[in-house]
Amino acid sequence: MKEKKSLMKNPSFQAILTSLICIVLGLLIGFIVLLLINPAGAGEAIKTILLNFMTRASAAARTKALGNTLAKTAPLLMCALSICFCYKVGLFNIGAPGQYEAGACIGLYAALAWHCNWLICLVLAALAGAIVGAISGALKAYRNVNEVISGIMLNWIMLYLTNMVLSGKNVKEVASPYTIKVSKGSLIPSAGLNTLFANNSTVTIAIPLAVLFAILIWVILNKTKFGYELRATGFNKEAAKYAGMKEKQNIIVTLAIGGALAGIGAAFLYLTGYQQWSTTQTSVPGMGFNGIAATFLGGLHPIGTIFASFFIQSITDGGALIDKSVYPSQISDLISSIIIYLCGFVLFFKFALNNWIGKKDKGGPNVNDVPVTDNAAKTEGGDK
Repeated sequence: MKEKKSLMKNPSFQAILTSLICIVLGLLIGFIVLLLINPAGAGEAIKTILLNFMTRASAAARTKALGNTLAKTAPLLMCALSICFCYKVGLFNIGAPGQYEAGACIGLYAALAWHCNWLICLVLAALAGAIVGAISGALKAYRNVNEVISGIMLNWIMLYLTNMVLSGKNVKEVASPYTIKVSKGSLIPSAGLNTLFANNSTVTIAIPLAVLFAILIWVILNKTKFGYELRATGFNKEAAKYAGMKEKQNIIVTLAIGGALAGIGAAFLYLTGYQQWSTTQTSVPGMGFNGIAATFLGGLHPIGTIFASFFIQSITDGGALIDKSVYPSQISDLISSIIIYLCGFVLFFKFALNNWIGKKDKGGPNVNDVPVTDNAAKTEGGDK
């Protein structure tokens, strides 16, 4: 009985449980919406969204589809880590999409115009994202401009700047507005991982690298003096300043690191050959915003974010497989948005859970049944 109580009181277990509650409620609401559109195929549609690659006809097709999902999970995870890292320091990095765009801009330009090695392209993408993040950080630190406002504005600035740069004379294009696939040397290598997924060429070392970045972020935040100072600045900027910490510098560094992670995320997508940048798009890429859902669903924990990112990407890919003549493929986006909305009630769920545990504890053994110690008996006698 004690083991159950201790498990229910464990913060990590509570985080997992509340995330599962958000997922179940999100799927339930999504299923209700499917029923309202067309009850006949609602069951099959929600099953397709959930199973995704498992719905393919053959084993080879399922394996290849899994590889595609993992290939898009890597950049999503990097965007989620960007938001998670900044949030741990008390900053809401909604500018991750703009930092992601900056990484795509410089990473692709270096690959297409300069034909750089993939590692150089990766570093340049990280630097580009870091610079955009540092701009928000500097505005926050020295002019107290809210990072949400500056981040949203930079999202749009970077979108059109990226379109302009990638449609320039130095970047050759095909007849379509999509940038051509980069040269082989600029592509992130597979290192044999593609053979595990039916020779899916989009499966690269970006996937394990993204997981390593998640572990690294957890180590930095929880096991280093640097991470402690960053979190202390997030909890109370004035107290951190009083303790001798460079609070302004920490804010800039935090958003720069967040920007670098998002920039690497863009390189993890566009330097695998999986997707090409469209220089005519007029909407901010959803990868950065989806990272918000993955971050909160992962319990604001770098390791939990790994699994949350895979889940979000899996249901997104599953939504593209449903019968589009009946249901909109955006139903998976609806489910994701509901999940992230419910994640805003995580603290409420935890409060309700702890309240329920407290009531259960009060319903335990009667106080009168507990043996009285000698000291307690003497005290009681003296009081009388």
